[in-house]
Amino acid sequence: MSYLTDRKRVLGLGVARGGTEHFVSQRLTAIALIPLSLMFLFPFIGTLGADHATMLKTYQHPYNAIVAVMFFIVLCKHLHLGLQVVIEDYVHAPRLLIGSLIVNRLFWGATAVTAVFSIAKIAFSA
Repeated sequence: MSYLTDRKRVLGLGVARGGTEHFVSQRLTAIALIPLSLMFLFPFIGTLGADHATMLKTYQHPYNAIVAVMFFIVLCKHLHLGLQVVIEDYVHAPRLLIGSLIVNRLFWGATAVTAVFSIAKIAFSA
């Protein structure tokens, strides 16, 4: 006997109301990180050991700046989703659970904003 309504069954919403969406999101970000990591790391590794001006010149190029922004946004989203699962699985006190989930979201959101701002500052500097 199922306690799900027809609508919830069609939408795939079970007891947790979003487990499938979370699972798919984490897998999609993991898959997206494979090419993004390679596209980000090749220019980055190429500038290791170079002077500051070379690093700035590399990330002032639109392609490298856009790839870096995409990489950090997807990376932060992936890390947020992964840590959320750990928190939900191992934190059982309701207040601590809610607080941890809020801190998790704020931390990774702030990290993504900081990364995007830093890359934009480099990309748009003359």
